[in-house]
Order: sequence, then C-alpha cells, then structure tokens
Amino acid sequence: MTDLVNRRWLLASRPEGEPKAADFRMEEAPVPEPGAGELLIRTIYLSLDPYMRGRMSDAKSYAAPVPIGGVLEGETVGEVVVSNHPDYAVGDVVLNRIGWQSFGLSDGTGLRKLDPGAAPISTALGVLGMPGLTAYAGLKNIGQPKEGETVVVAAASGAVGSVVGQIAKIRGARAVGIAGGPEKCAFVKDELGFDAVIDHRAPDFAAQLAAACPDGIDVYFENVSGKVFDAVFPLFNPFARMPVCGTIAFYNATSFPEMETKVPALMRAILTKRIRIQGFIVYDFAADYPDFARDMAGWIADGHVTYREDIVDGLDRAPVAFMGLLKGGNFGKLVVKVGQDPTRS
Repeated sequence: MTDLVNRRWLLASRPEGEPKAADFRMEEAPVPEPGAGELLIRTIYLSLDPYMRGRMSDAKSYAAPVPIGGVLEGETVGEVVVSNHPDYAVGDVVLNRIGWQSFGLSDGTGLRKLDPGAAPISTALGVLGMPGLTAYAGLKNIGQPKEGETVVVAAASGAVGSVVGQIAKIRGARAVGIAGGPEKCAFVKDELGFDAVIDHRAPDFAAQLAAACPDGIDVYFENVSGKVFDAVFPLFNPFARMPVCGTIAFYNATSFPEMETKVPALMRAILTKRIRIQGFIVYDFAADYPDFARDMAGWIADGHVTYREDIVDGLDRAPVAFMGLLKGGNFGKLVVKVGQDPTRS
C-alpha cells in the first residue's frame, strides 16, 4: 500500500449559516498501516446525510463535533484490504464509520459484515441501513400508525421519508407525502405508491395539504420544519403523534426571530389536542435492528418497498453534493462512490 495515497476531506472552518467551499479542505496523506488487531479499509461508498451539518458546528448536541482539521464524519461501505484482526479477512465488505476518506483503520469496533449477494452493498447506507432503520423505528415507536389513520411525511422522496410512507401503507394507514418539484412528487405518487403528494413549492401549498387531509393528520413524521410544519400544525387531530427526526429547514439558520410568536400557539395545541411530540436519534432504537433487517429485506423482496439512490461519482465532489443536499438538491439517498465496487461489473 506504500504507493497509494489516502485522500481525505477535513473540516477547515466551522460554517456560519450555509456551508461554503472554504469550510472543507482536501488533504493527501500516506495510507495508514494497521497495527496488531487492526484492519485497513478501502472506501467504496460514502453516505451523505443531513445530520453531518450539526457535526460541523460546535453547538452542544447529542454527539461531539468534528474538530477543526479533523476528518469529516460519515458512514461508509468499504473493502478490507489488510487485516490483522481474527474476525475479518481481506476482501470482506464492511459497514463502518471511517468518514470522508479513501482509506481508514479500524479495530473492528462497530463494524458489520455485509453479504454482497443479498443486496447492492450501497443499500447498507440507505434503505437497509441507518435511514431505513430511522424510518422504521421512529414510525413504530413514536408514530404508531393505526389502520385508517393519515400519516404525513415531509421530504417524502428522500432516504427516510420515502420509507416512512411505504411502511405507513403496509400498516394500513393513508400516506400523504410532501416533496419539492414535479419530478419528485411524481416519484412519490407513482413509484412509491403514496395516496397523495403535495409540492411544498406551490403557492397554495397549505390549502392543497388541507384538501389532501380531509380527516386531519394523525401522524406527522418531521424531517423539515419551517413552512412545512406551519401548514401541518393546524391539521393535527386530537392525540396526534409527531416523531421529530430532523429540521433541515433550520440547519443553516443563525437566528429564529419568528419562533417567539409561534411557541405559545404550539404549546396550547399540544395541551388541548394532547399531541405527542418526541425527538429521537436512530440509535435510541438500536434494539429494533434485527426486526428491521428481517422486515425490510422481506418488503423489498415482495415489492412493498422500493427505493432510489442518488450516486455521485468521486470523493472530490462530496462537499458540493453535501451542500446541495441541505438545499434539497438530491433525489433519493445521496451516496458518493469513492472507489471501485468489486461487487458490480
């Protein structure tokens, strides 16, 4: 490996508002050598996800921020190229967290072997991975949809939202999606099978959402917040449930002046309608993984769940792709192809 170079993206500065190109710095370094009990992993696919914006900030959160000069955090699928670990062999394909770099070391902690024959290995970063589990566990444990209820999900064409709506349908609920633009809306309705989909860019978005939910909203899976939540809020039924997975509309915000006027009305509605609003992190429900893996694999096999990937070619393009993700520029689960996939011709 001495003739190879490890290319990696570092956090150059903490963004103020929207991330910019200067906040990222590409570095070339020697490929690290694994010590005793370690293995060297070559990255094949890197997952880009909205939560990464929070890791670029040093605001208090549920996880430590990436340090200035540190490798940007991210989940990856890679191939073991050198192994000094008894549980892993050269050629094994593993799910790992070595971040935005072409090579990384691991002592085996947190790794998961993948079966390349079971599904495309990139899906371990999407429908069969963290985003899929997020949808599954958040809906199961907090949303708890019942047959005949109305489930609304924002960012419905994305990695999490697309799965939420399809599971809601499997559970016998009515699925209403919110997406941005005609192409994404058509995908949600025609390919994912949602009962209705509303374009949040429409000038009469709130009126269209109300018309699509004539019996009100029982479950709202929150991925966005902002004006989308403003349109959902008046439609909540008594005892509605709202899993809060993300608030991407505010990830780049530096102030929230409009919130002061909304909080009293929100609190009153929570009280009078007995609404359950609960934030969660996917790893709160890690115990659900075996059930999720079994159910999701079955649903994909029998056609009840479909998925879409947005694969960007080349580690060089990761920052631009990530900045686009925060503006809704992706279409499906956003993945960067960093290196050759030996499982695909």
